[in-house]
Amino acid sequence: MYIDEGESASLEAIGKSMEAFVGAAAAGQFAVNQHGGDAMLAAIRKMADWIADNRGRWIVLAQEPLLGSSNAAEVMKPFVQQVAVDPRGFLTQLNALAKSLSQAEVAIKQAMENYREVDEDSASRLT
Repeated sequence: MYIDEGESASLEAIGKSMEAFVGAAAAGQFAVNQHGGDAMLAAIRKMADWIADNRGRWIVLAQEPLLGSSNAAEVMKPFVQQVAVDPRGFLTQLNALAKSLSQAEVAIKQAMENYREVDEDSASRLT
């Protein structure tokens, strides 16, 4: 996404893409074998765990930084805080990523089930 695309364009695009991904899995439009699904789930869980493990440290980013009382510091304080928490901010994006990872996990599990169903159905036709 580009900076000039509006306040929450990237979050909206990510949300819509993830909704489409989950919907496609639920509709059986794609399948993932066990090996591939396990690898994707491991990556998703690793990222989600990293976010969960570090979330407490990021609280400080949401606070106005202690930069002193010079004119430059007074100008920078709200800007630095805004970079962390505004609609395009670091913390906002991390929260959106955490939600997307959760949705992706659901979709991958469904796609793995889709694969099992297709595989079992194909195997039953051979016997």
